Amino acid sequence: MGEWVPESTGKSGARVWRGRGVHRKQDAPERLAADAARLAWLGEQGLPCPEVVSLTHDTLTTTTVPGRPATELDPAVRPRALASLAEVLRALHALPTAGCPFDASLGTTVAAARSRAVHGLVDLEDLDDERRGWSARRLLAELDATLPAREDLVVCHGDPGLPNVLFSADGEVTGLLDVGGLGVADRCRDLAIAHRSTRDRLGTAAAQELLERCGASDRDRDLLPFYRLLDEFF
Repeated sequence: MGEWVPESTGKSGARVWRGRGVHRKQDAPERLAADAARLAWLGEQGLPCPEVVSLTHDTLTTTTVPGRPATELDPAVRPRALASLAEVLRALHALPTAGCPFDASLGTTVAAARSRAVHGLVDLEDLDDERRGWSARRLLAELDATLPAREDLVVCHGDPGLPNVLFSADGEVTGLLDVGGLGVADRCRDLAIAHRSTRDRLGTAAAQELLERCGASDRDRDLLPFYRLLDEFF
């Protein structure tokens, strides 16, 4: 048996139920449909993720994925976990963008960020430390001032923080979770989130190791602050 509980990660306000072999999520219908479509597509590409069992108006049911978060692994295994995560991200980023039907480029995400700010949907109580106390107007001004001139488009997960990745006991990635932001975007969108999450949970050295294993260029590293800023809106 199981019980409905608030989702422990993310900001969507969704409710999830974890039972034997299945994971059920209640959320807005459009978000559930987006999740289901992306999970189905990602699975077709051969990348590890939950399988969609069913989708109704207000409930998405998927298979559970075996594994545990990186923070629960034996510390001796964590280097392998970082290497495995980098391998999965590189495989995802190597997929042909023409075959991905989901758009997460700046034209789409910046417009969504602006809309969320205008409608008061940005969680100003959950900003990164360097932006603590900022208003939505100041966030938008900084976003406009630092908008990159070009994008290096790949297929991105959208939110590959450590809570959204599960690992086997020996450090292999067993599943990518929370794929509602998956789509064609600059690879720095993924690198920024993965780097910040790894830094906050496993330390600066581990975060730098992940960037190196992902093959981050100087340009990628320069754009990490912008994509962390963009993430503040979601």
